[in-house]
Amino acid sequence: MRVATWNINSLKARLERVLAWLAAAEPDVVCLQELKCATADVPVEAFTAAGYETAAWGTGRWNGVAILSRVGLTDVRQGIAGQPDFADETEARALTATCGPVRVQTLYIPNGRDTADPHFPYKLAFLQALAADAATDAAGDLPFAAMGDYNICPTDDDIWDVEEWTGTTHVTTDERDALTAVKAAGLADVFPRALKYDQPFTFWDYRNLDFPKNRGLRIDLALANPAFAAAVTDAYVDRNERKGKGASDHAPLVIDLDL
Repeated sequence: MRVATWNINSLKARLERVLAWLAAAEPDVVCLQELKCATADVPVEAFTAAGYETAAWGTGRWNGVAILSRVGLTDVRQGIAGQPDFADETEARALTATCGPVRVQTLYIPNGRDTADPHFPYKLAFLQALAADAATDAAGDLPFAAMGDYNICPTDDDIWDVEEWTGTTHVTTDERDALTAVKAAGLADVFPRALKYDQPFTFWDYRNLDFPKNRGLRIDLALANPAFAAAVTDAYVDRNERKGKGASDHAPLVIDLDL
């Protein structure tokens, strides 16, 4: 079984690339983030034609999440328990569903923007709620993974230049402690279990030729319970999908399972 997570940075702008990638990579389940479209505008028909059921939640703003599955899609849950609001709005940042033999959660963790910005404590509050929410699925009978754009580099090895990012979001002690608390709910980063590349990045900014220079970050993660992690046979970042005209600034993280 093949599952993947991908921040596509606008479904409208990236639809043709997403459909082409589905046909080429043949994932069974895909967690998408940053749809930037309302739920009603998600092109469900196009995904159905490609062989996928769709669960989506979007507000048309700078968030939005979806799960695509060709192995079933049931028990869909929108949001997380205790999810904080931002600017009096519950943002579309989490969606959970059972897809065949696995349960997955697609997550678009708030960026945080700047440590002095109100978005930063919102990010920490979201992660705190996630740590409590994830415990139930992590302890369940099904293999479970909370996958998506966490907007956190877990370690200094997950960033192209530590000094360049010192004092900024994505690398602060507060964010990394919050991520550790999520893992303490019974989840582990599956990626180190099966690597095709040493510490590969998943995000490269559009500016300053960051992708050609490989100035990237590893911020797209799959945190899994023991049943999911034990089934992992391979994991890789599909860097080719970051290449060319019209690419997202993130590449898909792909995980193969023996279930």
